[in-house]
Formats: sequence, structure tokens, C-alpha cells
Amino acid sequence: MQYLYYFANTSLVVRLLTYLSKQVIFPLKSVTVIYLVDRWVVRIQLQVPLPTHRALDFEAFLKENGYLYSLTTPIARPVREALAGLDAGLSVTAVMEKYHVVVVSHGALQLANVENFRSSFVEGLGYCPPSLV
Repeated sequence: MQYLYYFANTSLVVRLLTYLSKQVIFPLKSVTVIYLVDRWVVRIQLQVPLPTHRALDFEAFLKENGYLYSLTTPIARPVREALAGLDAGLSVTAVMEKYHVVVVSHGALQLANVENFRSSFVEGLGYCPPSLV
């Protein structure tokens, strides 16, 4: 079971990852966070599906904060290929080099990676773009 959503800025991604970290009932398999220039794409893979009522609650939370991300559009091709590469066992570095996307985090839930990425990126740019707020 997986959920694939995109979010407008870092604050919403941090909210999602914080929410996930507090949910002891979530059988997380992996969490992948990809930064694009204008959005964040987050894929949450579960080991087993959630019970119906919990799945509905989680989907409502996701829809309140982000948008369903479709891998079928041509613009989503790099993300689709990057996720396939990660699933095939390629390293994060190899995926970033091959598909030209920024994989901020992949595997276990790692909230600190997102916050560190934002800080480093903003420091390097000298200003904070809207997607990193």
C-alpha cells in the first residue's frame, strides 16, 4: 500500500512527517521525500494496508495539506523513474545523478533530513523561495 502526494512547501512536509512519527499504528515500510523546484513529492509505503477508518482519516489529513500526485503525466516522468530506481535498489546518489531530482530522504522516516536540507538550501541561496517556507 502506498500514498503519493505533493506539497507546496517545507512546512507542510514537516507537518506530515511529524504526524507520521506520532502514529504508532502505521506499519511504515519506507518514506521517500523528493524536492522539486516548485513542490515536494512524498511517497509513503506501508507494509500492510491500514484499517478502513484509519485509512480514511489519513487520506483526509493528506488532502487537507497536499494534493494527490499522479505519475501518469509527462511532467512526472523524472519522479516516476526516480521512484522506480529507488525500488530497484539504486542508491539515493545514483538516482539523483541519473534522473536529476533531489531525493532528500528515502527509507526510514527522517524528519531531520528535510529540515537540514531546507536550512542548507536557503543558506546557499541567500533567500527563502516559497517552496522552502
